[in-house]
Amino acid sequence: MDYYFIGDAELLTAFRFIGIDGTPVTNAETARAAFLGITRGWDETAQAVLPSAYAGKGCRVLILTEEAADWLGEDLTDWQLSGEYPLVVEIPGTLGHLPGRKTLVDSIREAVGVHV
Repeated sequence: MDYYFIGDAELLTAFRFIGIDGTPVTNAETARAAFLGITRGWDETAQAVLPSAYAGKGCRVLILTEEAADWLGEDLTDWQLSGEYPLVVEIPGTLGHLPGRKTLVDSIREAVGVHV
């Protein structure tokens, strides 16, 4: 399992069509449980919704919707700064980009200082 998705059920269905498994989340609690399940292993106290077979085994890229990433807050930031796998990629949800969030292109333009 190289990729795993955490986000809304509609996008999960689309990812499953291309062979990427995942967990549907609807609030901060379920998002955190799924995130801890894939990054730290099965956690009975968090009642993670992931099968224990997936926990920490071979996931190299974790795909999150922007909404799920917002729900994770500091947990996600701490994970990204740790430099451990899985790497995290945020994508817009079914409703598009969340207001006030930078896109990847915006971040690159800001870093490079060139607008094409």
